Amino acid sequence: MQRFGTLSFGHYGPLGGGRELTAGDSMRQAIDLAQGMDDLGAVGVYFRVHHFARQQASPMPLLAAIAATTKNVEIGTGVIDMRYENPLYLAEEAAAVDLISDGRLALGVSRGSPETVVRGYETFGYTGSQDPRGADIARDHFDTFLRAIEGEGLAERDPNSPFGGASGMQRIEPHSPGLRSRIWWGAGNTESAEWAGRKGVNLMSSTLLTQADGTPFDILQAQQLDAFRAAWREAGHAGQPRTSVSRSIFPITTAEDELYFGGSNEQDGIGYIDGMRSTFGKTYAAAPDVLVEQLLQDAAVQSADTLMLTIPSQLGVEFNLRIVESFAKYVAPALGWQPEAVTAG
Repeated sequence: MQRFGTLSFGHYGPLGGGRELTAGDSMRQAIDLAQGMDDLGAVGVYFRVHHFARQQASPMPLLAAIAATTKNVEIGTGVIDMRYENPLYLAEEAAAVDLISDGRLALGVSRGSPETVVRGYETFGYTGSQDPRGADIARDHFDTFLRAIEGEGLAERDPNSPFGGASGMQRIEPHSPGLRSRIWWGAGNTESAEWAGRKGVNLMSSTLLTQADGTPFDILQAQQLDAFRAAWREAGHAGQPRTSVSRSIFPITTAEDELYFGGSNEQDGIGYIDGMRSTFGKTYAAAPDVLVEQLLQDAAVQSADTLMLTIPSQLGVEFNLRIVESFAKYVAPALGWQPEAVTAG
């Protein structure tokens, strides 16, 4: 593990006892959390994206605000649902955020997870899918998005334009030259991971895998990472791709931690999501020395270069910063993290 960061689901709404976390509260707290984490070393802040739900739905304004108010922290998504996206507009937004951040964007995209509505992407105007889950729309949009951020000319120039007529094809602007190397594909199965490897993008392994044969989750995930890297090499891509996994990890160092998470040391689970039998990862909650021992035995955590900590964002900035700080101080160094050894990009 070379890097770690937080993965926030960005939930907002009633908290109980007459209290409520508004959408504005959620976004402002995300900015405050990122600023606090900027002092902890080479860490990242990543956000889940869900539509038609009380969660982050349009992450680019939030990422731009974080980019403008931080210096080192990596910023990103895990993941943007490409079924809902205009790929050219997303390319413009992503390039702008990447430029504002000086190359700190780690943009995770994918087909996305199930939403709270039926085929919501059709309401956004993206119809004609031949796949019941819209995977064909997502991959078509992704292909166009990649062409755009690679700088390919996509629109014919107007030689009679009063704004500088010319001939040939025009690329999307702004253009961020290094952005292509910081794109990630979120994969929930081996086939999707291998596809990402052939495409030459980084891999965000999902919080669950649509495989369930009794193999422990971390082993399944490590096998997925291996298959991704093999596909990358076989496709002839240069360099080494980045890989990430996410885990619910809570170092228990105070009585308050024990109150919230003392009974949360859950094991792997089997269930159904989006009609598919799936394996879900366990929750790690223990004293730091116990966590170190457990995570050193987690095959996927050991295989990936980036670990995303899913955080209870509703508990506020101070609480979540303390979780992250405890992880950085007591757990991460034993897993191989050295803040001074990693730079953004």
